Amino acid sequence: MAGRINDEDVKAVRDAVPIDAVVSEYLQLRNAGGGNLKGLCPFHDEKSPSFQVSPSKGLFHCFGCQEGGDTITFVMKVDHLSFSEAVERLAAQAGITLRYEEGGYNPAHQRGERIRLVEAHKIAAQWYAEQLAASPEAETGRVFLAERGFDQAAAVHFGVGYSPQGWDHLTRYLRGKGFTDKELVLSGLAQEGRRGPIDRFRGRLMWPIRDIGGDVVGFGARKLYEADTGPKYLNTPDTPIYRKSQVLYGIDLAKKEIAKSSRAVVVEGYTDVMACHLAGVTTAIATCGTAFGGDHIKILRRLLMDNGSARVIFTFDGDAAGQKAALRAFEDDQKFAAETYIAIAPDGMDPCELRLAKGDEAVADLVEPRTPLFEFALRQIVSRYDLDTPAGRAAALDEAAPIVARIKNSGAQHEVAVELAGMLGILDTQFVVRRVAQLARWAREGKDPRQQDRRRPAEQQWAQAPRPSGSGPALTLRNPVFAAERELLKLALQRPELVSPAFDAYGVDEFTAPPYAAVRQAVAEAGGAEYGVPDPQEYLVRVREAAPDDTVRAMVTELAVEPILRRTVDETYAGTVLVQIRRRAVERRIRDIQSQMTRLSTAGDPARLAAVQNELWILQQYDQALRERGAEAL
Repeated sequence: MAGRINDEDVKAVRDAVPIDAVVSEYLQLRNAGGGNLKGLCPFHDEKSPSFQVSPSKGLFHCFGCQEGGDTITFVMKVDHLSFSEAVERLAAQAGITLRYEEGGYNPAHQRGERIRLVEAHKIAAQWYAEQLAASPEAETGRVFLAERGFDQAAAVHFGVGYSPQGWDHLTRYLRGKGFTDKELVLSGLAQEGRRGPIDRFRGRLMWPIRDIGGDVVGFGARKLYEADTGPKYLNTPDTPIYRKSQVLYGIDLAKKEIAKSSRAVVVEGYTDVMACHLAGVTTAIATCGTAFGGDHIKILRRLLMDNGSARVIFTFDGDAAGQKAALRAFEDDQKFAAETYIAIAPDGMDPCELRLAKGDEAVADLVEPRTPLFEFALRQIVSRYDLDTPAGRAAALDEAAPIVARIKNSGAQHEVAVELAGMLGILDTQFVVRRVAQLARWAREGKDPRQQDRRRPAEQQWAQAPRPSGSGPALTLRNPVFAAERELLKLALQRPELVSPAFDAYGVDEFTAPPYAAVRQAVAEAGGAEYGVPDPQEYLVRVREAAPDDTVRAMVTELAVEPILRRTVDETYAGTVLVQIRRRAVERRIRDIQSQMTRLSTAGDPARLAAVQNELWILQQYDQALRERGAEAL
């Protein structure tokens, strides 16, 4: 065990490293007045800064969680170090050689575990970089970088290196530096082989992954050879100093600009970070083999200070995987006070490919905020549904509305609800707004929407019912729509000569009640109402045989014997019912087209919009003819 660090040396470390310089490596600090600085506390989540630093006193204190102390205490807490480890780390930064009360100068192997593991990674990163620069074997890696637009200067700037293909080159090198096999395995740089530790990374291009303080804590390794049967990218496993969910590649290079500009660009890979930085987008960062999540947000929030003008731009590939990643990112969107956006390069290129194909300006242009992340997420959801039908619009609303309801800012929630109505083509904008507000209220009250949502508008209720099917929601003759449909089916079964041949041109979708749609389908499969004119009895037998199940068959029988509502049943009455059903179908189609026009005007498709407007005009003319001429216009 190492002895206690000399008290004078501890004091020297405190005096040599200003507390504001250390804290600003982890979060953005702003003037708080009275010579103090303030920022978002790194030890608990908060929306407004309650964490204060006093450079003159060398102390920090959070008025929210009550954490406080000096420079050493801060480093201990923020990086989970022991007292001696924190002092050793700060001493290394200040160039102070520490003395120990027991046993004199502390040799390297007696340092704290974290310090040892970080030191091993630092040496490994330097060694990998030397291999890439000078080793003949690393030519493959140099060619890989050159083909992606990265020269030797870029490799040096980002510390990119190369791991030789042999079994234990790095392991033997680090042993020579005094590291034990146990430390090498614990660090993730080596793994157990048949005859002892071997290198974890072999024959790969190496990216050092640094924490926000700048220490190398892990590596991302890209395979270069076909003979390598491992994954395309291999990352350091979780270790005492590395958690992939808690690191962001490039954060050490980007943190100051992120804090200064209140803007961060999240890309998907190491080469994308390089491309962005070289193109002047120096706020670019990336996750390391995992989805962007809550711990990553905490890192960014401390730098962005959660001000309302901050921007976080996500870049994802345009393929299905990229879209899925964007939707995952949106799940955590409300943990940001910053505005979140998505940027997708033309032809689905990532920033590295875009820079190679179109230059630095194209990369800089890509990450200019255009599409809010919530809008992208909603459009991805909406795109899965057929919005030309009431059923599709209702189902899309059911999935999208809860997402909008999660938006905490009530003003923004209202605006997005209005936008959602436009995306869906729902003309009753206020219905969507009320629906979203209702879901938000239930969420605040801890109520389950599935239990609360018992009553729905008729359009949604019937749109989601199975079709055709004999079963479904109970029908009521007080509903004039269903009553008219029932009357027309009775005429088609009992007096087919009065509705033929017009009835046979009516589609199944002109009957909005699922049981009636099923009966209409059975009539069609039996040869149509016109088949029943010469032989009504045989016609009914065929219709009943065409019914898909006993429920529909019973409905056919019921409609065939139920009295028609009109005492005088003639062609005039039949024509009136035929026109009534057709006009309602036309009116539904007109509403659908108006809904489609609303969506197209939002999407900006002039050619498609003109075609839909023409269809609307034709339907309106047909509706007017039915209104003026009745059955003659059928």
